[in-house]
Amino acid sequence: MFGEIMWFIIGLVIGLVIGFFVSRHLMQKYLKQNPPINEKMIEAMMSGMGRKPSKKQVNQVMQQMNKYM
Repeated sequence: MFGEIMWFIIGLVIGLVIGFFVSRHLMQKYLKQNPPINEKMIEAMMSGMGRKPSKKQVNQVMQQMNKYM
């Protein structure tokens, strides 16, 4: 009885750990293929604030975004 419960708990923990890493990998792969923000969106956002962004400014913002993803 006790052994069966322990095997169940061990299997549950192993399944959770494997599931976490698989889902993490899939999410990172999805975000690389479909980034949540791109250069056009940054240009539109900066233009909406009343300034014309240079290519250098857009690249700096993109680098900051990619740094934290």
